[in-house]
Amino acid sequence: MSTVALIDDHESVRLGLEAACARDSQTVVFSGSTVVSYLEWRKSTAAAPAEVVVLDLTLGDGTTVTENVTSLVNDGASVVIHSVADRPAAVREALAAGAAGVVSKSSALDDVLDAIRTVAEGEALNNVEWASAVEGDRAFADAQLATREREVLRLYATGLPLKAVAEKLGVAYSTAKENITRIRVKYVEVGRPAPTKVDLLRRAMEDGIVTADEAPGGR
Repeated sequence: MSTVALIDDHESVRLGLEAACARDSQTVVFSGSTVVSYLEWRKSTAAAPAEVVVLDLTLGDGTTVTENVTSLVNDGASVVIHSVADRPAAVREALAAGAAGVVSKSSALDDVLDAIRTVAEGEALNNVEWASAVEGDRAFADAQLATREREVLRLYATGLPLKAVAEKLGVAYSTAKENITRIRVKYVEVGRPAPTKVDLLRRAMEDGIVTADEAPGGR
């Protein structure tokens, strides 16, 4: 199972998550109230980054959402935001900074554990809180992709190798590759980088190009 770090400035929340993770055979390697304390723990113990960090959206130490998510992602962890779902702007900020998804504190513990497992496996996390946070926000959602770029992204993000994408669309491999490059550039320009195929799938799902059913492993 995966290694998990819990960062929340409410001890009762952390204790509840610790117990749930233990029942699910997830290994909680760190539990604390700030990202700084987690990074200090990493440095002092030389421990590997937690595979998944469950992070409260707003901590009481004055740090920003972007600072916290960026620090954790740059340190090598995947981040699941665990918070109340009444601050869509802050959720969008977290996702733009590289968070893998969001799960509400009102969700059942099984849903939180499912989110941890999904992200640990490198899959995109798609849920109601995420969809409501990005819906209708043009600044977040619109990377201005051309019709052909959307077609290439949909096929590539749902699992086809780039060569197969080119063959299916009747274009040269180099053309399909250029499309993917342009797509990545456009997402960078709107503050939503997508350096990996998993990131591209995440962006495609955010923008409605790929549905949850079409995604690899979708139901």
